[in-house]
Amino acid sequence: MYQQNNTPNQRDVIIIGSGPAGLTAAIYAGRAGLDTLLLTGLFMGGQAATTDRIENYPGFPQGISGDKLTDLMREQAERFNAEVVIDQVTEVDLLTHPFGVKTASEQYQSRALIIATGASPHKLGIPGEEKFIGRGVSFCATCDGFFYQDKAVIVVGGGNSAVEEALFLTKFASTVYIVHRRDRLRADDILQKRVRGNERIKIVWDSIVTEVLGDSQVNGVHLKNLKTGQVSTLTANGVFVYIGNVANTQLFAGQIELDEQGYVITDARQRTSINGVFAAGDVQERILQQVVTACGTGARAAVETERFLAELEDRAYPERT
Repeated sequence: MYQQNNTPNQRDVIIIGSGPAGLTAAIYAGRAGLDTLLLTGLFMGGQAATTDRIENYPGFPQGISGDKLTDLMREQAERFNAEVVIDQVTEVDLLTHPFGVKTASEQYQSRALIIATGASPHKLGIPGEEKFIGRGVSFCATCDGFFYQDKAVIVVGGGNSAVEEALFLTKFASTVYIVHRRDRLRADDILQKRVRGNERIKIVWDSIVTEVLGDSQVNGVHLKNLKTGQVSTLTANGVFVYIGNVANTQLFAGQIELDEQGYVITDARQRTSINGVFAAGDVQERILQQVVTACGTGARAAVETERFLAELEDRAYPERT
């Protein structure tokens, strides 16, 4: 057990982000006896919590909803005395030690830091997109699908996320158009089979959305066929965008080493360019952004945090299982 801190609001480790990576890190850090604080961000669970059904996480053969899975992870972290606070980090100071963390309501210091801020959906960057966010443009089918009862909606993208959310939207929408820039989907075969077997889904191949249309609400989009150059209009009441993610690293720019795409650079032990700062999950993973991989990096980051603090106190690191 680590000795107690005497400085108000100073912790052994602060974890920024409450997706699977951050929650797993909190479980491991709390179980190791570290004075652990997890700052959730605006809501619990990260992108995983907005996923209707997670079918490839081990131990749940029938699948589990994202919000239920992250709720269970939070319960487990709190059982090991990790403190979970719903608050948004607004500023960090990684150039002094202990590190400074400022939120909307508090200021903290931490001897170690785990960045698990995840990634956010990439936007199309086309006319009308920003204007209609919340009025027909969405990045979360689980959040907003209910509002499209018996209406036509468009899903932009062809990967697993796009196809999974398109299938979910068929619970509500009369027609779901998948607009994909290629002539075949990138999603797993099992998902593609479900799409082909669902009469509510129609696929628009080789096409991109060039503009979102509407008055007070979305009423359609302009499409361009990339092979023929033909421009057309598709009528719909909602547009759901799933074309990849961008790392949530704005807080750390200029203080920590990022790659050309803005992801935190880590080594095999989740260490960043700053000693005592670790990163886990989608904020540093560009290739396989899955719940299971996020959990693995979260566990490793917490173990390396414990090792770092042991070295900081000039004592032996306790090997754990």
